[in-house]
Amino acid sequence: MATASLPMYDLPDIREAQDSFWADLAQNLIENGIPDVPQNLTRGRSVHDLWSDPDLLISQCCGYDITHRYSGCLRPVATPLFAAEGCLAENYCSTIVVAEKSSFTDVREMAGTIAVINGPESHSGMSSLRHLIARHHHQGRFFSDVKISGSHIASLHMIRNHQADIAAIDSVTLTLLQLHNKEILTGIKAIGTTYTAPAPPYVVRASLEEDQVKKIRQSLIKTFEKPTLAACRARLLLNGITMTQTEDYWLMDAFKDHATKYGFPSLQ
Repeated sequence: MATASLPMYDLPDIREAQDSFWADLAQNLIENGIPDVPQNLTRGRSVHDLWSDPDLLISQCCGYDITHRYSGCLRPVATPLFAAEGCLAENYCSTIVVAEKSSFTDVREMAGTIAVINGPESHSGMSSLRHLIARHHHQGRFFSDVKISGSHIASLHMIRNHQADIAAIDSVTLTLLQLHNKEILTGIKAIGTTYTAPAPPYVVRASLEEDQVKKIRQSLIKTFEKPTLAACRARLLLNGITMTQTEDYWLMDAFKDHATKYGFPSLQ
């Protein structure tokens, strides 16, 4: 049996809607002749296990992943258009957050403070922040320390508990929390945003036959257009979909190249 996962925004408060979305998509995949479609989404495994699984049918990952670690292993088939603050068409951004009582109003003023990122291979949490401060480092360093939390929600906890001073939080995650779990944002304030880039795409194995890719895209379109699924999509902030390929994610490398150009290849 193939595996399917949608780990990027699988928050507990919207999991029921996520499952409804998958149930409809799975049925469309079956009707389009895709074999071994799983009944349920796979949860409880690391994203590395999910994305390197030879039986992977479909998942969702960060654009940085398909141009870096999983280049040649995963390929995007479509990108959702999110109805979240800071999102425009297929692009999204990150919001720069600090503790509510912080005196800082601009990330460029925060040299020597402590940053927290969700992961070192994250565009929203790491690369977009590195891009923003690349011209302002001193001898390759800007922050006094960069901590790794493991998730955007964990980063928010660290900011609130004064274990770190600043983080870049995916705008889709932030909007979902504002709508469904606002208490996590208590003690947090925004002081800016990063530049936009293509949002996390739906991906398949790079080795998947083109005919199968076409059927998966057709199935996604049908799920995004189904009128009776409108409330479910709204809860997930899914406003539409556009077909994409790896080349559409060139900005992931451009963000990295910008930082490297200014002598700041690593966020530190």
